[in-house]
Amino acid sequence: MSYNQKSFHINRGCMRIYHSNNFRSGRKIIFENEPCLIESSEFVKPGKGQSFVRVKLRKLLTKQLIEKTFKSTDSLEIADIIEYTLSYLYNDGRFWYFINNNTFEELSVDEKIIGVHKKWLLEQDTCIVTLWNNQPISITPNNFVNLKVIHVQATLKGDTINTSSTKLATLSTGAIVRVPLFIQVGSLIKVDTRSGEYVSRIK
Repeated sequence: MSYNQKSFHINRGCMRIYHSNNFRSGRKIIFENEPCLIESSEFVKPGKGQSFVRVKLRKLLTKQLIEKTFKSTDSLEIADIIEYTLSYLYNDGRFWYFINNNTFEELSVDEKIIGVHKKWLLEQDTCIVTLWNNQPISITPNNFVNLKVIHVQATLKGDTINTSSTKLATLSTGAIVRVPLFIQVGSLIKVDTRSGEYVSRIK
């Protein structure tokens, strides 16, 4: 299969910045040479002294959450972050391959970046792939996925089937989740990828 990553290259002009009074939740900036997501910001104007902005930043490479305070005169570079909705094709054990269904161009992502999210990916499923300076740095699967149960934990005789009774189930992608006792091998279930929790039985 052909592979071409050039179409994902975006040319940028001169450096762009956000002044601290424009720090808004959801915006992405460069801090300490790393792309960060602004999760929250609060403008503070004390009775005395200079006003400032208190910000919570999520480092996109390490996922570390930090809190920083910036003066009203501070500014930071806007991160060259692009997000694509791509379909998962296959993997060779080291790289995971995705395709843009509009342009039919492919993109490879290192398994280290895929991380724990690989247990939520089925072929042809879509997900968001985030690029920084044209390089993949993270993926975000759909909030909900439908996966088939391939193995269930044996239950003890006398277990009562009720809403509080659960057992472990292995899904087709290798994910392991807790499910109600009535779920059996072959069941198709809906799972919340953000929490890894069972939502409902599809069939």
